[in-house]
Amino acid sequence: MGRFTLTLAKQDFKFSAAHFTLFPGGGAELLHGHNYLVRVELEGQALDDHGLLVSFESVKSAIRDACRRLDERVLLPAAAPIEARRDGDGVEVAFGGRRYRFPAADVVELPLANTSIELLAEWLWRELAPVIPTTRVETMSVSVEETDGQACRFSAPLRA
Repeated sequence: MGRFTLTLAKQDFKFSAAHFTLFPGGGAELLHGHNYLVRVELEGQALDDHGLLVSFESVKSAIRDACRRLDERVLLPAAAPIEARRDGDGVEVAFGGRRYRFPAADVVELPLANTSIELLAEWLWRELAPVIPTTRVETMSVSVEETDGQACRFSAPLRA
């Protein structure tokens, strides 16, 4: 039996954010930013009576909301061995010999070990999964592209 794949890759499925990737051995990139692009693919075998895999307005809204929460922010991996301390209206971050201070409103602490595109793709998948109806959609893939030609795709079944 064939499969249907619905691809959602709108121009506004994007966010601009600063981050630094941590490396094995205790190293890290310098703080820098990307204009990330997000693409979501939904797969299933059956369509509804109207010939649709899913009514995707709520899916598009959820993608835009997730991107909005990350847009124009500094992404910090809360599960990483970095020091991040909220102090009044700021966040002080220390890693190795580096020290940063950001306005608290500009920082998003994600429950991740790193802010790699691999883990960002998986985090977005987990954020979006609860809004995907699993009556016909069986698998969802989320891709995060940080630069032209450099992206990661996380794919998993929606049903247990």
